[in-house]
Amino acid sequence: MLFNDTIFFGIDPTAGRRPFVYAAINHELSPIINNQGTIDDVLAFAAGQNKAFVGICAPRRPNLGLMSDSARRQNLSPVPNPGRWEDFRVVEYLLWQRNIRIPRTPRKMEDCPNWMQMGFYIYERLEDFGYRAYPDDEAGCQYMEVYPHASFSVLLGILPFNKKTLEGRLQRQLVLYDHDLKVADPMRLFEEITRFRLLNGMLPLDTLYEPGELDALVAAYTAWIAASKPETTIMIGDLDEGQIILPKHELKERYF
Repeated sequence: MLFNDTIFFGIDPTAGRRPFVYAAINHELSPIINNQGTIDDVLAFAAGQNKAFVGICAPRRPNLGLMSDSARRQNLSPVPNPGRWEDFRVVEYLLWQRNIRIPRTPRKMEDCPNWMQMGFYIYERLEDFGYRAYPDDEAGCQYMEVYPHASFSVLLGILPFNKKTLEGRLQRQLVLYDHDLKVADPMRLFEEITRFRLLNGMLPLDTLYEPGELDALVAAYTAWIAASKPETTIMIGDLDEGQIILPKHELKERYF
């Protein structure tokens, strides 16, 4: 059930070791915070919420090696070729089959990159604060794994431009704007570009979000739609190993 005092936020530890990027929206899809900070800042914000759904841009735990189980492999569609994909999580395999590239999660904690290890730590601390894995009808605070590149891909219906480019940032902010997130219309940027500004290197980019902020915002939006319209979402992957929630119920076979 969705309550007016519930917040929805996204945490993106992939933007870099420091600072973390996190964003929060309310039930009306209005951004209420879009910030950068330390891991302590992020956790303090999470701990202060009574009702919240959080999308975390990191895997829940290391790879459990399920793709090495022949019985599990036979239940996947498409069935993996023998000897291939054994070092991937089930959810990673399923996304790669749709041409959505996602970093591979190693089996050993010490082999995981720093941002993944920080993600594991965030999940653990959230559970200390009373958060539970989505979906849980009894929990007021819930967490879920999201993958921003996949969220943007399914919302657009195509693979987005590189997020570090100007066109990639414009495209991502535009799809959020078109899905009623109350962010500035990025197309207004073109109304403010003049010959003088271009010649003097003065692009008006102050209303355009940075890549990490856009990833955190789509994670927050994914959490919102999972809470408010779960029938329009889908969770893929293995329940024990880790599932990623996507903000659209029907997925294409491949994204181009």
